[in-house]
Amino acid sequence: MVDGPGGLSARGVDAGKRDLLGVLVNAVDYDAAIRKVLRAARERRSFALTALAVHGVMTGVNDRAHRARLNALDVVTPDGQPVRWGLNLLHGTSLRDWVSGPELVLRVLDRMAEEDLPVYLYGSTPETLDRLAESLSRRFPALRIAGAEPSKFRVAHPDELAGIAARIVASGARGVLVGLGCPRQEAFVFAMRPLLDVPLLAVGAAFDYHAGLLRPAPVWMQRSGLAWLWRLAVEPRRLWRRYLGYNSQYLLLLGGQKIRLWRPRPCGPAHEGPAIPV
Repeated sequence: MVDGPGGLSARGVDAGKRDLLGVLVNAVDYDAAIRKVLRAARERRSFALTALAVHGVMTGVNDRAHRARLNALDVVTPDGQPVRWGLNLLHGTSLRDWVSGPELVLRVLDRMAEEDLPVYLYGSTPETLDRLAESLSRRFPALRIAGAEPSKFRVAHPDELAGIAARIVASGARGVLVGLGCPRQEAFVFAMRPLLDVPLLAVGAAFDYHAGLLRPAPVWMQRSGLAWLWRLAVEPRRLWRRYLGYNSQYLLLLGGQKIRLWRPRPCGPAHEGPAIPV
């Protein structure tokens, strides 16, 4: 809830959804995002969140159906300085910080442990899940991990999503962390949202970071908007097309939207589509 000018409140910044290249991104800070997640967990209410960096935003820009799914999620946080800068440039949101998936995971789990709200882990490989569960249990001794299920690395079979939902419900989880990678995880949480009465958080590389498989960029690089360069240096073969292509397109379209030479294309109602990754 916005309690003052510019979305400032005693409990965080929440200035609502704003159009960034046609993708609706929430102008929120950590406190506001955590409040929304915890409220849904306590109330046993369906809720879907993702944290989008430039790559995630551009997957929506370039895919009309996926953009509709992103825009139907409850919360899309600005993950990274370039997305925060984009919101501030276009909409004057005056956000002081970005809301990254890995950091949001830690802050949410800290609160879930305090309130004895169990969490379910979905995605990645069995080995990564084992390391992640061990790491989280060390960091949050009171945290209850209700279950963990690795990705199948394929699209869902008929009725398979219902089976996954049934296992999550049976576990007693009050929140689900999803690590399938962008854009697979956003399609998954969109499709699963109607089947569950708990918050789903698409948190991408957070699984690898907290399992100790990836090192985060130095703080100075993150604050300078250069976290992508760190990732590129670590995984150049896999990421060079993503970052060099998408980053250039992002800056070009951001400038075009700012001076109104380019207007984002509207998108129709969101639908699951024929293939949901699991």
